[in-house]
Amino acid sequence: MSLNRIILLTLGLAVAFLASCANTKAPDSSLSKTDPEYKNPYEPGSYDHFKAEKNYPKTHSTWTNTQLITRTNPSNSWLRIDRSIQRGFLMNGDEVVIDYPISSGKRSHPTPEGTYKILEKIVDKSSNKYGRMYDAEGNLVNGDANAFVEEVPEGGKFVGAPMNYWMRLTWDGIGHHIGPIPRSRYAASHACIRGPRQTMPVVYSKLAVGSKVVVD
Repeated sequence: MSLNRIILLTLGLAVAFLASCANTKAPDSSLSKTDPEYKNPYEPGSYDHFKAEKNYPKTHSTWTNTQLITRTNPSNSWLRIDRSIQRGFLMNGDEVVIDYPISSGKRSHPTPEGTYKILEKIVDKSSNKYGRMYDAEGNLVNGDANAFVEEVPEGGKFVGAPMNYWMRLTWDGIGHHIGPIPRSRYAASHACIRGPRQTMPVVYSKLAVGSKVVVD
């Protein structure tokens, strides 16, 4: 092959490469998540990518820093609860270890903001106040009963709502535990902070009695 032909072939390949690059648009991170052309500009698997997804913070998904979690323990961890976006954050210093969905207290029973310390930890716990009321025949009478104000039907029983992996924040009954999180992601509890069944055992294991919890 002649030198001129080699040069022409090389130039042709270079032009084709530049043309293909010109036709490939980089993701525009300035676009709103609601824009049809929005594309997540961050590396998949990264925390930035997780937060930049269109369904964040409403997603039921959990993000975990797989490298940092092995170095996280009760001596360096704390918990942050963000009621405005209904997310919980297991922290190691200033770094997020786990970002997960929560459901805090509804308007009639709000979770109070503030800085707390975990007062008590119990893996298997049931509420002595909220739960289900059954009659003597075992029929459900009230699925959201308050045992402090409602009488148990004669021959019936009260079954407290499960609150497994309980971490108490106040002595008047507010804590963080496994609980149902509404599909449409809103505050729905009686002031406690509910967390996902798959995530709470891990969060529980990384915190201790005395660990700091910030609710904002």
